[in-house]
Formats: sequence, C-alpha cells, structure tokens
Amino acid sequence: MFPVAIEVLKQMIKRPFTNPYPAKYKPKVTLTEVVELVQKGKIKLNPPVEVPEGFRGRIAYNIEECIGCQLCIKVCPSRAIEFVPEVKKVKIYISRCTFCSQCNDICPKKCLSMSKEFELADYEKYGKSLIIGATEDYVKKVEKEKKTADKKE
Repeated sequence: MFPVAIEVLKQMIKRPFTNPYPAKYKPKVTLTEVVELVQKGKIKLNPPVEVPEGFRGRIAYNIEECIGCQLCIKVCPSRAIEFVPEVKKVKIYISRCTFCSQCNDICPKKCLSMSKEFELADYEKYGKSLIIGATEDYVKKVEKEKKTADKKE
C-alpha cells in the first residue's frame, strides 16, 4: 500500500504530459465556438499527446472500393456496421465502434482502415459526423445519378 501512496504523490507534483489547451493559442471565444471553428477548418487542434504508432482512431471507409460483401458486418462485435441494400454499401456508426479493427482485417478489398484521427466528439450520439459510408445523402446522390443515366439511355 505504501508504494501506491508514493506514486499518487509523484503524480500530484509532476506536470501532465498533455497540452493545457487543445489549441496552440487559447482563442477569445467559448469552447463551443472553438468546436464549431474546428469543424469549419479554421482552427486546428493539437493532439493531447503524440499519436502513438499503431493507434487505431476513427475508421476510414473507401466507399467506392466496397463490393458489399457484408463480411465486416458479420465480424463486428458491437454491431456498429449496417448494410444499406439500396446502394449495396455499408453505413458505420462511429459512436458504437469499439475500434477492434476486425472489419479491416476481414475486408477482401481493404476499403476499411483505421485512421489516426482521434477527434470523435459530437453533440448527438448519431450525429452526421459520427456516421460514415452509405448515409442518406450518399443514397440520394446515387439514386440521382441512376436517374440521370436512365434519361441519357
């Protein structure tokens, strides 16, 4: 028990290895406004620590390479991946993802990968920034392209 007390005292005295504020200079706006500026690309956040080698951040999905085999859905332990039959692609809910990378390992086309992106916060659990792949906007775009192609024929 004594070694634990020493470790706690060390941690109280030492400075943390993280940045005191996630931006290089603290802007003169509220934190909510900072988040909005980051989303617009006007401010870049500093990572709290250096991103380690092999870090598994937000999942990246190359929707054009996907063949709709649904293997990723079968191996996902958190049921974060859903098939969208209209476009034969998948939709991934980042808020459900456990970042286990099993979907990446099984994908035959390697259209799924783990990025180094760690910024996953949103006001809504199923907000637009936390859903990737065959979203409603993508489905509408594909349907519109099909209609345009049918008119040309």
